[in-house]
Amino acid sequence: MLELLSSGLVTLWLEMAGLQIKPLDALDALAWQSSPGLVLAPDPNPASANTVQDYLKGLIASKLIAQNLTDSQGIWMQSGPMLMANHQGTTPLPAASLTKVATSLVAFKTWGPDHQFETLISTTGPVVNGVLQGDLVITGGGDPMMVWEEAIALGNTLNRMGIKQVKGNLVITGSFAMNFQRHPLLAGQLFKQALNSATWTRPAIYTYSIMPKGTPKPQIAIAGTVKVEAQPNPQRAVLIRHLSLPLKQIIKEMNVYSNNDIAEMLAESVGGATVVQSTAAQLARVPNAEIQLINGSGLGPENRISPRAVCAMFMAMQQEAAARDLTLADLFPMSGFDHRGTLHSRHIPVATVIKTGTLRDVSALAGVMPTRDRGLVWFAILNRGPNVSGFRTGQDQLLQRLVQKLQLAPQVPASLTPHSTINTLPDLGTSSRNEVVFKG
Repeated sequence: MLELLSSGLVTLWLEMAGLQIKPLDALDALAWQSSPGLVLAPDPNPASANTVQDYLKGLIASKLIAQNLTDSQGIWMQSGPMLMANHQGTTPLPAASLTKVATSLVAFKTWGPDHQFETLISTTGPVVNGVLQGDLVITGGGDPMMVWEEAIALGNTLNRMGIKQVKGNLVITGSFAMNFQRHPLLAGQLFKQALNSATWTRPAIYTYSIMPKGTPKPQIAIAGTVKVEAQPNPQRAVLIRHLSLPLKQIIKEMNVYSNNDIAEMLAESVGGATVVQSTAAQLARVPNAEIQLINGSGLGPENRISPRAVCAMFMAMQQEAAARDLTLADLFPMSGFDHRGTLHSRHIPVATVIKTGTLRDVSALAGVMPTRDRGLVWFAILNRGPNVSGFRTGQDQLLQRLVQKLQLAPQVPASLTPHSTINTLPDLGTSSRNEVVFKG
């Protein structure tokens, strides 16, 4: 016990002297916290804890919560093994889209940052004079970002292969979604529409307008209907192997926009909510009871995570990312860098990497903020009550007050600097990810 506490205090002294704490040290400190009789080293300067107490009093004064409902609010803040503030920090609370931190962590650990989901385009008949004499079969492999641009590019690849018409049906098998529509029949109807520019509606027309100038318009008329089959025809011939965007880009897009359908598909790809829950707790080194999930997106108040567990998952995510030469800003939005998605209209200190969460009566914010006086400050704020807009404003103000006390870091630390200095959109609709397999 004394040895562990001494180690934590030595680490604390080193940090206060300006030396960097390794992510593993912080994770070990969390492991101490979950063991009987062991605690994180407290912050010798109560400024952060006082700021949090003032914040909670402000929620009551502004009538965002009632006097007796502070138990429904959770806050955890730490820097390395130094506990800065804790209010209901180990209590699982409705976490909304902070659940996506767990999904991101487990998908990243399971598949790796460069994993690409495979979609196969096949046929059950030959191509005669530009007409496919059979069905066009789509075998989904769990790609959560098959969108207009990707389908248009696939249609153009089929056109270049000489296919202009399909005499049979469009058959959907496997795990296939289109434009985040996960119902296979509806997803297939959208895909069928994308292949034939003559049938495009306004969303497809708009998407095409922002694709690279000179992109052809696919023309593949499918005579039959869309059908869903449990298993693909064993007699099919694979025409194209389509690879998705790399997982690291999919995770970033999911978190920037807090996309529930991407999260659900990623959770399914690793085995479902139960696997995400247990694996995330193991990787974050927190008790299993502090992560309780019913899905991978956070939809529903039944998804409950403790503020401490959210911070621990972020730290575990940083460790996993660093091992693959990535940073958290490559996987989550960063204020001052990402100006789209859930960061829009927020007033969060610059260079803070965050994840938001929102339900009808839940507002949550978590991430890491670089400071001059405390290094990386990990935080999770989980609010419950009807005034979601008021909670968001209060969260931003709390972080602004903290950074006033702790001062902004003179420069963004390398551990948070995104690898791309230009905030570019993912390269959707590129034909280089369409591998032509059958050239007969």
